[in-house]
This record gives sequence, C-alpha cells and structure tokens, in this order.
Amino acid sequence: MTLPLRVLSDHAYGPEPLNTCYWAETVPDWQLDCPPLQGETRAEVAVIGGGYTGLNAALNLAHAGVDVLLLESQFPGWGASGRNGGFCCLGGANLDNDALERAVGEQGRREWRQVERLAVAHVADLLTAEGIKADTHSDGETILAHSPRAMRGLESELASIRTDYGVDAQLHDRADLERLGMAGPYHGGLSIPIGFALNPRKYVLGLLRAAQGAGARIHGFSPVQRIGREKALFRLETAQGQVLAHKVIFATNGYGSEDLPPWMAGRFMPVQSSVLVTRPLSPDEIGQSGWTSSQMAYNTRNLLYYFRLMPCGRMMFGRRGGVLSSPQSDARTMADTRQHFERHFPSLAHVETPYGWHGFLSVNRSEIPFVGPVPDMPGAFAGFSYHGNGVAMGSYAGAILADLARDNTPTRTYPAVMQQSPRRYPLGRHRRMLLPLGYLAMSIKDNLG
Repeated sequence: MTLPLRVLSDHAYGPEPLNTCYWAETVPDWQLDCPPLQGETRAEVAVIGGGYTGLNAALNLAHAGVDVLLLESQFPGWGASGRNGGFCCLGGANLDNDALERAVGEQGRREWRQVERLAVAHVADLLTAEGIKADTHSDGETILAHSPRAMRGLESELASIRTDYGVDAQLHDRADLERLGMAGPYHGGLSIPIGFALNPRKYVLGLLRAAQGAGARIHGFSPVQRIGREKALFRLETAQGQVLAHKVIFATNGYGSEDLPPWMAGRFMPVQSSVLVTRPLSPDEIGQSGWTSSQMAYNTRNLLYYFRLMPCGRMMFGRRGGVLSSPQSDARTMADTRQHFERHFPSLAHVETPYGWHGFLSVNRSEIPFVGPVPDMPGAFAGFSYHGNGVAMGSYAGAILADLARDNTPTRTYPAVMQQSPRRYPLGRHRRMLLPLGYLAMSIKDNLG
C-alpha cells in the first residue's frame, strides 16, 4: 500500500510534540478500548478521524441506529482535539461582518453568527446529556485590547454583538480589568457572556465513551492508507484491515493528507499553536500576577496570546506561530513561547512551566469552515478548518455531517457559507512556505497597533 501524501514532516505526526502535554496526565486511561482494526468488516458509515468532528459524527450516527465505524491513525484526541487550549467559544471563521456580508449577504451573516452561538450550546448540552465532567469554568470570554486602536475596535463591536448573538457584552477600561482580577498590559477589554473553558482531553474521553456506549465501533492506531471503490461501496484499507462502507466522513482537519480524498489537496493550511502550563501557583503568586480571574481570555493581536487560570491553580498560556516541525524547531518555538509568557506575566518569570507542547489547527483561503459533501465523490463528506475554534465548531460540524451521511436535511442550522468549497493554496504540499511572510506582515501590523 502507498502511504498518504502528508503536508507536515514525519516528526509532526509522531509522539515528540506531545511528550509533555499536561492534558495527558489528567486523563490516564485515554488510550483504552480502541484496538487497531483487524481483518475485513463492513459498516454503513466509516468515519476517518477521532477528534471532535469525527467523534460527534459517530455519536450522532450511533444514536440514530446507524452502524458506524471510526478509524483514527493514533488514538482519539491525538490531534488538535486533545492538545488545544480548551476554549469552547464563539468563532470558527476569520471573517468580520463586512466580509461575511460581501460573501453571503446580511441574512447569511446573521445565520453564521447564530451558528457560532449554537455550536457553543451544542457542546454544553453534550456535557450535560452524556454526564461528561470536563473541568469547566469561565463565564464567556474576555478579549483584551493590546493597543488604543484595538480598544476602539472593541468599542465599535458592542452594537453588532447584541444584533448577532442576542447578548450584551461588557466593555472594561484598564481600571475595570484590574478590579476584575484581569490586570495586564492592556488598554481595556470586552467580555462576551457566551462560552466556557474545559479540559479538552476529558471532553474527548467523554465523547469516546458516549459513542462506544451508543454502539459506535472505534479503532485506534489504524491509519487509512488507501481508499478505493468496490461496486457501490467504499473500500478503506489500513495496515491490518479493510472496511467496506456505504458512506465515508473525512474528519482529519489540520492533520489530513493530500490524497484522502484527492479533493482535499491544497484546500487547508496547517497552522501551529503552542501551549505552556505552569506548576500549581501559590495564592501569593496568583495575586502578584494580577490575573486572579477564572475567565478565559485572548488578546487582539493577529499572532494572539490565549490564556486562563485553571481550577487546579495552574496557568495555561498559548500563542500562534512556528513554521517548521522538528526537534530543533520545536525547542526554539517553545523557548520563544516561554519568553512571551514571561513578558506577559513578569511576576511569574521564576515559575516553572513543566508542560509544553504544540499542535496544528487548520485554516483555509475562504476563512470559514467547510462542512459538506466532497465534490465528485458521491457518498463522501468532510468537515475541516475551524480557524482555531474547533472545540465548539468542530463538534457542531460533526453533528451536521452525521445528518448528511444519513441523507437527511440537517436538523441544525446549516448556513450556506459553510457549504462553499474553499479555493486551493498555491505551492501544493509546500504551501506552508507561505507562512513566514504572512507571520511577518501580522507581526508588523501588531507592533503598529
């Protein structure tokens, strides 16, 4: 069998980037009960990818009585779903309201914004319905202005937030932030009361157990190496087994390949994000940091920071950036992330960060997720590119894909903008060479305010 064509280095698909991932220590049994596929089997629907999208699709299909089988190349949650910052919040697209209206009109814009809120509610409802304990905290999220100009931009968004999401956001000046326990190098902020933080791997484990309990068959360490046709069925081949399925769902996101299916080639860009987690902080250290709030937050920079003080007393700090993936480049990226952490929280410069890891989210040229049928491949569906907001939007996409795979009109709001096929990036498999110039432009823009 030929191996799939992949965008990232072999190192990126190996264990090293996850060697010191904090979430793994909080879920000691996360690899259990997902044996590799052995021999030949059949299923009504095969799902490729065991993250939020794939597990939500499998769970919804199993609840509907569909015979569903999921194949994951490593273990469920190995990719972005098990290594992100745990922000279940609004987002999923990189388009502002003006760009959305140009693409799909005013009604389409309103529909998309409602989907953002519905995606958050979808996860909240799942946690309750399936009894998933995921260490949730935070009353919505706070956006922090890194410059006076950015603060004026937040002020201008108040009216549209009420229109788009039906809630009232709260503006904060610098003094408000200090009073609320969110002191830092900011010119103010904006809190939107939608969303919450969670432990991403506890959420994955809850989804896994719920899907298996509903009847889904889930196989880890079973990378799909080839997809072909056998009459009216798809034939999915792994190293040790084969699946014949009537329908197939591709849910690999930033860790997808260029030829499974071939239509995916060039239509997504893996973008690196890195995370640090400190040792438990003492009450004095928390107080001295100025950040005593349980609120999840991110700043307005293009190369943004995102962080939160977790219920366990550890600070989690993440940032975008990084182009190469190798042991040497990983070390440089994590050292750089540590420097940014110390600049942002100077009083914590002495605090150890024993946990540090990175992973890849997915963006595309349309700057909005794609969720729908794979063109020219009847019976195949895909969901990808959540632009760093996959906890909520990736989960919601999986539920939509389950409906589509059953030939049903989705019961959830399914906006037209999510159904538009994204254009390909130039340079093919080498398209990540475009990132340094993009990052440079973003950095210049951030520094100019």
